[in-house]
Amino acid sequence: MKWSNPGSKSESPVKRGGGASGVGLGVVLGLLAVGTSGCGGDEAAATTEAQVVSPEASPSRPSESAPQDLPGVDTSELDRTARRIWWSQVSDLTSPCGEPVSVAECITTNVACRTCVPAARYLARLAAGGLERDELRDHFRIRYGSDTRIDINLDDAPIRGAVMAPVTIVEFSDFECPFCARAHRPLNRAVEEFPGQVRLVFRHYPLSMHQHAAAAAVAAEAAGAQGKFWEMHDLLFDNQTALEPNDIARYAQSLRLDMDRFRADFEDEALRARVDRSRAEGQRIGVNSTPSVYVNGRELPPAQLDELVEYLREEIAAR
Repeated sequence: MKWSNPGSKSESPVKRGGGASGVGLGVVLGLLAVGTSGCGGDEAAATTEAQVVSPEASPSRPSESAPQDLPGVDTSELDRTARRIWWSQVSDLTSPCGEPVSVAECITTNVACRTCVPAARYLARLAAGGLERDELRDHFRIRYGSDTRIDINLDDAPIRGAVMAPVTIVEFSDFECPFCARAHRPLNRAVEEFPGQVRLVFRHYPLSMHQHAAAAAVAAEAAGAQGKFWEMHDLLFDNQTALEPNDIARYAQSLRLDMDRFRADFEDEALRARVDRSRAEGQRIGVNSTPSVYVNGRELPPAQLDELVEYLREEIAAR
């Protein structure tokens, strides 16, 4: 990248019935306002389907009984049909803690599982949004299935929020992806909504289809070398249609970075390799579009990004 003098300027819920190369320079809640869920189809990315486990029915299978209230679970927003759908699942799906009882039985018999009430709330929220029985089961599998948790390597990854927070959001993102730009503010606000309990971890996943994404990723890392990763992160997303070298230099200058060091770090192979490792980690776990978001190792369905606060509230309640 050739640097020029920057001068003095600075700069939806789902409805019922709905069923890259490495770095080289030389790598909602408003999200659902658009008609698709993200930037993707990167030809170099590995494509894998999310692993799910088969749902297990409780031995008594009381799903045909009349819907009942469960302590700690508000179903007031469910109409009659949605409430029956919700009840059929909480009385059939097995406790997420592994006990041989249904979610409903787990709650009413005081089984020592802190996850059952939040899980029932989760199913109620999805039913209120219009999901059918099979869709509820699919989302339950993804969130609570025994083999759907993914171990993600977070080495060298920037963290926003409390380092030891019990809930971790990992975002694989591309600075030139418009869907990532729409997602980054809600994700940041989620950290502010739950101080000390939620942390956001950023993982670079620049797509080869985006001309400036790789350079922007390295620029963010170069700013991070001076303690300003998140400040540069925000500027890049706020100005993602202006990511030419002189634009990035202007953003760095506005952050009062040491420009000589910034330029040197930008050319540092170690920082480029860090971006490459981040992208490779995304490929390893099956990321093929951006943003891809994981909460405590579970993939967050794109359609639920606009309900992230509620999702996190349920996650925290299960701790």
